[in-house]
Amino acid sequence: QVQLAESGGGSVQAGGSLRLSCAVSGDVHCMGWIRQVTGKEREWVAVIEADGKTDHADSVKGRFTISQDNTKNTLYLQMNSLKPEDTAMYVCAARNFGVCGREVRRYMYWGRGIRVTVSS
Repeated sequence: QVQLAESGGGSVQAGGSLRLSCAVSGDVHCMGWIRQVTGKEREWVAVIEADGKTDHADSVKGRFTISQDNTKNTLYLQMNSLKPEDTAMYVCAARNFGVCGREVRRYMYWGRGIRVTVSS
């Protein structure tokens, strides 16, 4: 059984940085970060595939970086140059086979999410 647990969220001023972590238990193949603002659709943010390749949404490219530790037990999202529009609930998600990609519906397992608030 796959379990995902996020940590590291909080409040920060615009231009600041935060690093999110996601503790992984169980066997996963690929992982990603998705964010959601109340009343809006979930937005895919970043993915790291089984071969280590990464991809980031255009809205965060150059500011956010997804990575994982060598054991693949922890997923990270380094967020720099944060903007108020980055304010959201950030959720760690995964699949246990195939490709994760950019489509939110492809993710099979989900954490509970952690809040990030960026003030101007």
